[in-house]
Amino acid sequence: MKENKELQSTPSIWRNGRFRRMFAAHTAASFGDWFDAIAIQVLVAYRWEADPMLIALIPVVMALPGLLLGSIAGTLADRVHKARLMIGCDAAIALLTLAILAVPGPAWLLPLLGLRAAAGVFQMPSQQGLTRTVVASGDLFRATSLNGLVNQASKVAGPLLGALTLTVLSPQACIILNALLRLCSGLLLWPLRGIGPALASTDQQAIADEQLEKSTSVTAHESDDAKIQAEPARASRFFSQWREGWSFLWRSRMLLHTLVFGLFGLIAILMIDYQFPTLLRVLAPGNESLLGWLVSAIGAGAVGCMLVLNRLNRISAGWGLGGGYVLIGGAIAALGWAQPGTGLPVLLTIGAMLGVGNGLYIITQNYILQAKTPADMVGRVFGIQSTVIGAIMVISPLAGGVLIRIAGAGTAFVWIGMTVGILGLAGLLLQSVIWRESLADPTPSTEQNVDLA
Repeated sequence: MKENKELQSTPSIWRNGRFRRMFAAHTAASFGDWFDAIAIQVLVAYRWEADPMLIALIPVVMALPGLLLGSIAGTLADRVHKARLMIGCDAAIALLTLAILAVPGPAWLLPLLGLRAAAGVFQMPSQQGLTRTVVASGDLFRATSLNGLVNQASKVAGPLLGALTLTVLSPQACIILNALLRLCSGLLLWPLRGIGPALASTDQQAIADEQLEKSTSVTAHESDDAKIQAEPARASRFFSQWREGWSFLWRSRMLLHTLVFGLFGLIAILMIDYQFPTLLRVLAPGNESLLGWLVSAIGAGAVGCMLVLNRLNRISAGWGLGGGYVLIGGAIAALGWAQPGTGLPVLLTIGAMLGVGNGLYIITQNYILQAKTPADMVGRVFGIQSTVIGAIMVISPLAGGVLIRIAGAGTAFVWIGMTVGILGLAGLLLQSVIWRESLADPTPSTEQNVDLA
């Protein structure tokens, strides 16, 4: 039997059984992703010795699905059972991950990575929307912090365990582990499959009620005609809701400025985001494990930052977004200035600094997008964000590959780091202008209705 009930903040978010399941599933998927990411980067950069332009194509093909399907996936996530959509995505990702084992080289790898990314596009807005549905407003910041904490904790343990697996076994073993963890994620979400969409479509309900009333008096032929007439109404409602998402974002000053600020920083950051192996090949030729150590240091810095934020349970938009970009930009520039033979402790310290900035930025941005968005709009807003990021990732990595070919990896990292740092400093100095609205202000939202199976 299904019932509706209003969520209330609990003394401990861990008493929320649905969130515990989501958290466990997200943990499994995140750890698997980092096993896979390290394995693929080692395979491409060290084993196949690909040049920077070919490496740049990897994030491009992974971004195209987000550009083409991001906002549509967000709209779909607001209309369907989110847990069921996430389970289907986990199954598809697991199968496509196993298919990577058969590829002989980069030319075959790229299409599979694109298909796998397409499944991930539908999962992200579903996860954010389901979190907004099952977690009370008073627990949202903690839920966002904990989800971000998992991402960064997996960035610490995943690359280290991946590096250990690489020394003992092979990149293929890491890829198999990712597939198995994705299947575990789907199994953990299975009991949540009965939670319905937060969006209550009155049009669909009216159509269903009308057909139900007619079913006792009309012929089978007339009933078929009614179903045919309902299909255009459903399609019209879908695109209407898609337009509502863009319209809401355009009217919300806080959300719009947050996304635009992030857009400019991402344009620069994504130029070198997948080029760390290229830089590390210069700093320490032949040391495949250095990539795992650096990524783990980045994750450790982010974990420490998120633990502090989770304890504080608050942060201003200017310090979170602007301060995060200052630290990220400074760390990227410092890596660019590093010379061959630079000690491991220095590189790990720089990585931890980058992680702290990353943690500040991610938690603040995700909290703003969730707290300032009504429950029935969360999927669409995060879908729009995916579309924007997808558009950037189609252009920025290729531009970064060209820049590294022209100026060299070190110089490119310095230029990009300084650009991001200056943007973050502008955010700090102008925060009262960019983000006038306080994060503590209440957000008008629809009542959260949870359907229990």
